[in-house]
Amino acid sequence: MGADIFPGKPLSLAQACARLRFRHLQFLDILGRTRNLRLTAEQMHVTQPAATKILMDIEEILEARLFDRLSRGMRPNELGLFTLRYASAVLDGQRQFVDEFNALKQGGHGHLSIGAITGSAAHLLVASVAEIQRLRPLLVLKILEQSSDQLVLWLAERKIDLMIGRFTEDAQRSQFHYERLSAEPLQVVAGLHHPLRGTVDLALTELAHWPWILYPASTAVRKVSDDIFGSAGLAPTSGVVETPSFLFALELMHATDMLSLQPAALVEKYVNKGLLARIPVELPDRMPDYGLITRLGEPPTPAAQAFMDVLREAASRPMDGF
Repeated sequence: MGADIFPGKPLSLAQACARLRFRHLQFLDILGRTRNLRLTAEQMHVTQPAATKILMDIEEILEARLFDRLSRGMRPNELGLFTLRYASAVLDGQRQFVDEFNALKQGGHGHLSIGAITGSAAHLLVASVAEIQRLRPLLVLKILEQSSDQLVLWLAERKIDLMIGRFTEDAQRSQFHYERLSAEPLQVVAGLHHPLRGTVDLALTELAHWPWILYPASTAVRKVSDDIFGSAGLAPTSGVVETPSFLFALELMHATDMLSLQPAALVEKYVNKGLLARIPVELPDRMPDYGLITRLGEPPTPAAQAFMDVLREAASRPMDGF
């Protein structure tokens, strides 16, 4: 079977759906991870000749070669990589269906995977989770906290059902639906021992010479901090540490004289409890709003719809500091 099997003939829906079976998708998923027919055969509990036959059947169904046969393994070509992503997504969807079906059958309320950014969204998320647990005590929740750029990838890969965050590229607006939830002001904070604590009438220029803890370049907070400094013609001239972890930043501020630009709602409770000091400097309001992001054209599950309703209600109320 050559690499140019029916090169100009389009794949039909009947070929893709009627002939590709669960065993084929399972085989592709394993082969995509092992890149080795012998290991794939072992995990499928078949002989290596049988595994070779399965791959040939798949390529015959799709009328295209998916893998380059190398002396020490298999390498997916462009069509192969695309097919592997499809197989993984379908299997994930089937696993989720089985898990939710079994939970509902046993009187539960299914599973829900939620991705969320830190900061104000964390406060909103806590309030929403508490309420959905009251309404649906048997609902199994999986919470993943990350920056928006990573969450969008997980949403596209169906690893999460919905996310609380922001778009990181304009092209994402054609793939996902965005619903605004809230604004997110920023504050400059430091350890309680910081020399600038209690200083009044600070200018932004006076902060450029201090060491900073910054979020990674791909995050919205970092883009805003770069914009704030850039608009003033400034750049941090002392040490810089990049981290997405607020807890690490908190410990670092306790141990050093570093400053950090953080979401106000995230640091408010630490300031109120005397664990951090707010550095009183006026900042331009450039932080973009965050919102609820879901996949376009896909109706939410009952569990997702219930959580979204709770989330909207929580966002409509003023959030009290912890």
